Amino acid sequence: MKKVVAAVVTAVALTGVAPSFAQTAAPAPAAAAIDPATLAASQELFEAMNHRAMMTGMMKQMSQGIAQSMRAGAEAGINNNPKLNAEQKKQALAKMEAELPAFIAGMQGVMNDPAMIDEILAETVPIYARTFSADELKQMTAFYRTPVGAKMLAATPQLMAQGMQVGQQVVSRRIGPLMQKMQQESKQ
Repeated sequence: MKKVVAAVVTAVALTGVAPSFAQTAAPAPAAAAIDPATLAASQELFEAMNHRAMMTGMMKQMSQGIAQSMRAGAEAGINNNPKLNAEQKKQALAKMEAELPAFIAGMQGVMNDPAMIDEILAETVPIYARTFSADELKQMTAFYRTPVGAKMLAATPQLMAQGMQVGQQVVSRRIGPLMQKMQQESKQ
């Protein structure tokens, strides 16, 4: 079962490759005081970007694809396990099929929780306020209110989904040989 859980966790991790990659920068100190005008400008930017709706759409897209990703990851983990014979793999796959719906439902519940979006926004708005000046934030807000800015916002969910798909493919191509190498080394 540990292998199934590891495969599920790997599949979930791969599902979020693009968003997690974008957040690898070192976090700013939380104790830094934020100018109220800059914080207000940051909140206005997020409203102009319709960030809540964009995040909700992105989470729904991820939630819809998670079942396939989790199943594929778990199946690969079982089928590529050299320690299991054909009958053990068959049993593990049957157990995975029985347990996977609960994992999927739990993940989808988390990803579709509106309170999570509120929490993400509450923690992201100050990051922008610490990174940009009030004037810079106002300039970005003005851009997103232009036709080109609106077009960019409208295209962003699709672009992110496509980018995540590309990221998953690239990571899978690189992880596959690494996993094979690790399995071969563990046999020795």
